[in-house]
Amino acid sequence: MVYFYLVMITLSVLSSVFYKQIIGKAGEFWTKQELNKLPKDEYKIINDLFVRVNGKTHQIDHVVVSKYGIFVIETKQYNGYIKGDKYDKYWVRYTKNNKYYYLNPIRQNYGHIKAISELLNIDESKVFNIVCIPSKAKLKIQHDGELTRNYTIVERIRSYKDTIIYDVDGLESVLNNNNIKNKNIRNRHNKNIRINIADKDRNKCPRCGGDLVLRTGKYGAFYGCSKYPKCRYIRNNK
Repeated sequence: MVYFYLVMITLSVLSSVFYKQIIGKAGEFWTKQELNKLPKDEYKIINDLFVRVNGKTHQIDHVVVSKYGIFVIETKQYNGYIKGDKYDKYWVRYTKNNKYYYLNPIRQNYGHIKAISELLNIDESKVFNIVCIPSKAKLKIQHDGELTRNYTIVERIRSYKDTIIYDVDGLESVLNNNNIKNKNIRNRHNKNIRINIADKDRNKCPRCGGDLVLRTGKYGAFYGCSKYPKCRYIRNNK
C-alpha cells in the first residue's frame, strides 16, 4: 500500500512538472491522427521535422507536401479564452481571473515558412501557414484562414485545388534528408527556446503585455510599464 501511494505521488509530481510538454504532445498526436486521413497518394506527411537553415534550427510539428502546396503546421494546445490578431506580437489567454501572454503562433510559424521555402528553394507563395488548435479553447482571433481546429484541418488543406508543386517526391526527400535526428542537438534547441521565452517574459508587463522599461526614481532604478500611466506596474531592478 505504501508503495502504491509513493508511485501515485511520483506520477503526480512528474505530471505537474511536465504538464506543458504532456499537453503539447497530446495536441500534436491528435493533429497527426487527423492528418493521417489525407489520401496518401496525394499528400506526404512529415511529423516533428527538425532542420537547420543558415545556421538556425527550426523544429516544426508537421509538414505536408503535396502538388497543391507545402503546408507547414504549428500545433498549440491552448485552453481558456484566447484573444488576438494575426499581426500581434502576443496573444492573450484568459482563465478565470488570470490572463497570460503567448507569442503569436502565426508569426512564429512564419519563421518556419521562410526556412522551408529557402531549404526547398521554392517561392514562399507555395508554402502555407497553418496553426492548429486541437483543444476546446474559445477563440477570438482575427486571421486570414491560418487558424484551424484539428477536426477541420483536413478540410482546410484539401480546400487548395490548384497544382503548384511538380516534384512532390523530390521535395519530400530533401526534407527527410535534412531532418536532424540527433537528440543532443534537439535538446539543446529546446533548452535555448525555453531560455529565450523566459527572457522575453521577463521583459514583458504581466498585467497588460507592454514592454518593461528601465527607469530611475526617488529610490533608485526600477522597471516600469511602457504603457504608463494607463498601466502602473513596476518591478524592482534586481
